[in-house]
Amino acid sequence: MNDTQFASAREMMVNCQIRPNKVTDERVLDAFLTIPREAFVAKHQRSIAYIDEDLMLTNGRCLMEPMVLSRLLQALEVRSDDNVLVVGAGSGYGTAIMAQIAGSVIAIETRTQLVDKAQETLANIGIDNAAFIKSRLADGYADEGPYDRIIIEGAVETVPDSLLTQLTPKGRLVAVKRGKNEAVGVASLWTRAGDYFSCTPLFNAQVPNLDEFNTKPEFIF
Repeated sequence: MNDTQFASAREMMVNCQIRPNKVTDERVLDAFLTIPREAFVAKHQRSIAYIDEDLMLTNGRCLMEPMVLSRLLQALEVRSDDNVLVVGAGSGYGTAIMAQIAGSVIAIETRTQLVDKAQETLANIGIDNAAFIKSRLADGYADEGPYDRIIIEGAVETVPDSLLTQLTPKGRLVAVKRGKNEAVGVASLWTRAGDYFSCTPLFNAQVPNLDEFNTKPEFIF
């Protein structure tokens, strides 16, 4: 596929996958029209970069299904001056989308190879307000916090306090919550009011789990 064909595929993704699924935020839609999804997958995956499903990457990461990612971003209500944390950022596609609508973005990943490659891709497409950092996902990255918005790119069994407490007093966090034996997860929004947090279910979603957020088994003596 050439650049013109990729651009056409991006437009079709927005008009046929994202808009019909209750995404009305024009800033989010414009970001998906702008960022080349094909730049964030392996060469052999580029021809299918715009299909309506998760695309598996290395190390258990994925490019989240465009419909799910776009609805999560819309639920965050990102403002142009927000400081945002992307957790489990994979190859950087969600980070690039976020960088189009936020003021500054910190993206964290666990493997140096993923971090280096993602940073290179972001630079190649002209993203200069996002930085990739190696960190344990559940730890977040408090050095650059607090964050107005946090997105976890994957399904989690639980969201640890170590991430929630990195939100600003009126911050918002989104992730897909899925228990150990549940086939389908629930995209959910966590909001902070002072020292209190509440969780609101948004819609059903099926995305791969991030193992780093699995609950530890309890031992019974």
